[in-house]
Amino acid sequence: MPSDKPRRFTFLLLDRFTMLPFTAAIEPLRLANRAADRPLYAWRLVGPGKDHATCSNGTKVVLDASLDVDTLAERDDVVIVCGGTDIAREATKPVLNWLRKQARGGATMGAVCTGAWILAEAGLLDGRKATIHWENHDGFAEAFPQVDLYRSIFVNDGNRLTAAGGTSSIDLMLHLIAEAHGDALATEVADQMLHTAIRTDQDRQRLSIPTRIGVRNPRLAAVIARMEANLEDPISPAQLAADAGMSTRQLERLFRRYLNRSPKRYYMETRLARARNLLMQTELPIIEVALASGFSSPSHFSKCYRAFYGSTPYRERGTGAAASP
Repeated sequence: MPSDKPRRFTFLLLDRFTMLPFTAAIEPLRLANRAADRPLYAWRLVGPGKDHATCSNGTKVVLDASLDVDTLAERDDVVIVCGGTDIAREATKPVLNWLRKQARGGATMGAVCTGAWILAEAGLLDGRKATIHWENHDGFAEAFPQVDLYRSIFVNDGNRLTAAGGTSSIDLMLHLIAEAHGDALATEVADQMLHTAIRTDQDRQRLSIPTRIGVRNPRLAAVIARMEANLEDPISPAQLAADAGMSTRQLERLFRRYLNRSPKRYYMETRLARARNLLMQTELPIIEVALASGFSSPSHFSKCYRAFYGSTPYRERGTGAAASP
């Protein structure tokens, strides 16, 4: 890349895009220009709308161009898809064709938050490494098995870039700034943003289990980790206890003491949460959602789901497809 030519980022703002990942992606570019005292980066905002895009919090952002005009990216450009709620509905033919055109032109293709869903729909992540917001992970994995999906906060797979959402965009951009212009500049940008801990692609999205459940008991955390890793094929409480080096009664007491529920109940709630995500994020048949969540029959699944959520899987279906926080 010529040192005197700013690298251009094109942000594709889809309807109901999430504002935080977008602003967390564009601000490091602005601050890098300021710190370097020269234009290292340029950017433009495009979208399927005529003149503006509306994010999930209702704020309207003025676009530089719509997809109807000539918005072809140049070979050294980076195209970033900014997704948000109801992302599957944004996979329209004009959007997918526009993205494929940019990729054919040689642009680096990227996405933040749920934008990876759109790249996958366009076939631009086939056989590539990627990440997506943890809440959409299971649905994405079921819908796009051809994508090598990770749970890290961002993934840099050459000319494919994905960030999981939230503030992970900051870390992805700092990574790109450091690659192109050195760690010192990236650190200066991080300091300006009060981003005191620069994360890498080895960092995972979610807090540790002890932090999430508010309990720092290593044996309990280990059992929960096994549960979360085996939602499709649940492990019996007796086997979980034996693997943790305790009796079933000790395991029961551990869960009752710290979580006020039995291991069986906790496991069931975790599996139902996964099922709900799959219902809202995919078009999988109910039976496949049930099996993917460890239920052997649709009737048992429906009964458990209704008891916990107060609605049947059939009524829930389609109420928030591929939604993101």
